[in-house]
Amino acid sequence: MALVLVLLFIVLPIAEIYVIIKVGEAIGVWPTIALLILDGFLGAALLRHQGRAAWRRFNEALAAGRVPAREVFDGAMVIVGGAFLLAPGFITDVIGLLLLLPPSRALFRGIATKLALGRAAFAVRTVSWGSKAHESYRNGRSADPERGYDYEGSAREVPDHERELPRSRTDAGS
Repeated sequence: MALVLVLLFIVLPIAEIYVIIKVGEAIGVWPTIALLILDGFLGAALLRHQGRAAWRRFNEALAAGRVPAREVFDGAMVIVGGAFLLAPGFITDVIGLLLLLPPSRALFRGIATKLALGRAAFAVRTVSWGSKAHESYRNGRSADPERGYDYEGSAREVPDHERELPRSRTDAGS
């Protein structure tokens, strides 16, 4: 994490200054300044457009009863991309543009998902009906006294015509 902060706050500004100087040498000072101002305005417009689209998709996911995980990630990337576009510099503009465009944002989402899944661990604990752990849970106590906490959830009744009957182990092999 310290390396990321060093890159973000020390190396990136130095690289930005270098690129701005090189672009200034190539096209002149005033065109470089005009280009930086222009891409700031274009970045703000793109941020507004993509932000509204991400917000609309977020609300549609909520209305459909889905968890808006993808939409939240897209919204966060739009905010970060907008911040990069509003910062003066050509390198941050390229990064911001990549975060604001949906195809490249999908690429970032895939990479972030793989990184997160590689670092995350999930555990599911089940208890048998009538077991000691089940009785403890029914009586409001944790099945594991060392844990001292429980999870709650919600459920809905599934009609018989939607239910899939569990197969026995002998049926699963055939």
